[in-house]
Amino acid sequence: MKVKLLAAALSIAFLGGCAQTPQQPASAEAKPAAPAATGGGVGVGNYKAYTKIVDFAYVKPHATTPIDRAKTATVIDSRPTKPRYDPGHIPGAINLVDLLFDKQKDKLPADKSKEIIFYCQGPACELSHQSAYKAEALGYTNIKVYQGGEPDWKAKGEPLSVSTDFINKVLADKADVVLIDARPDRTFEKGSIPGAINIPDNKFDAAKLPADKAKQLIFFCGGLICDLSDKSAHKAIKLGYKNVRIYVDGYPGWAAANKSAAAPAAAPAAAAPAAAAPAATGGAFKVETGKDKEVISTAFFERIVKEDPSKFTIIDVRKAETCKAGTWPTAQCIPYDQLEGKLASLPKNKPIVFTCATGAQSSMAFDLWLEKKTPGEAYILDAEIVVTDGKISIKK
Repeated sequence: MKVKLLAAALSIAFLGGCAQTPQQPASAEAKPAAPAATGGGVGVGNYKAYTKIVDFAYVKPHATTPIDRAKTATVIDSRPTKPRYDPGHIPGAINLVDLLFDKQKDKLPADKSKEIIFYCQGPACELSHQSAYKAEALGYTNIKVYQGGEPDWKAKGEPLSVSTDFINKVLADKADVVLIDARPDRTFEKGSIPGAINIPDNKFDAAKLPADKAKQLIFFCGGLICDLSDKSAHKAIKLGYKNVRIYVDGYPGWAAANKSAAAPAAAPAAAAPAAAAPAATGGAFKVETGKDKEVISTAFFERIVKEDPSKFTIIDVRKAETCKAGTWPTAQCIPYDQLEGKLASLPKNKPIVFTCATGAQSSMAFDLWLEKKTPGEAYILDAEIVVTDGKISIKK
């Protein structure tokens, strides 16, 4: 019996990080940890807490979509991959298993001054603290530990993210999970994860969700730079759904990992390739579009922006702080949630081009423009953008 109990204890320790005596409650700012506790440990012993501890409020801006890893801290989950990280981790976190630290240390950022936040399974888990000390020994100088970890994140009402491997396992096992694409319908129709249903966040329809509120729901959209899945997940949580996750890598991440499997959401009818739609007539010039007449040609957009961006009214519907960090010449920053009240005041003498980070919210903005029957003409820039040192461009 003693042998069985010992084996069970070791198994629990491996999965969550050995349960240990916590050193100090997390704080809103990075603060020194208290001296290591002695005796009365929660699990099989005590651990040496890392010197800088942060709390939920500190971590949240680094783990809330849209996430730009070049500008946020690198959040690292120190827990084992399959039993812990894959089914639920803090959004945007990468996985560097503490027990495999030496083998996986190349996952650490190249810049040793880059901020790193380690976490694991809460105050009773030492894995994140151990990883922090190991990273410090390698010369990293801006390290913190989120001692509350995954349990605290979940307790605060925030959804966890699943991994690409988890999504693939759901598909392979035909698991009883509802995959929900929160992108606009026109984006969904171009391709989505097999079996996913489409509930655009801007047209969130609770009637399309399952009646069983214990069923697992996984929302996804256009990757780390898209926040539609997070918004929809919070709506589902407010409705009482108990098992809600997001997949922050979204369709782009899944498609990149499953290139041969990536396909349109609905099989297209057999037909000859469609010719490009005729150019739409702009206020003073013709706007070139692609197959979808409401989607502006990216090459045409880039050319006009370079030659004379004043020919367009460019509306960037990303969050204000994101837009101000880098947007198109002459563009106005009007976050999507403020757009409805400003549509009537937009210029009507030249084409409006809605832009965002991936094309998803641009599409939503266009739909809102149509819904409100706004005079003039408008287009969607359906492209992923990149901002480097304040300069914006379309990702090739």
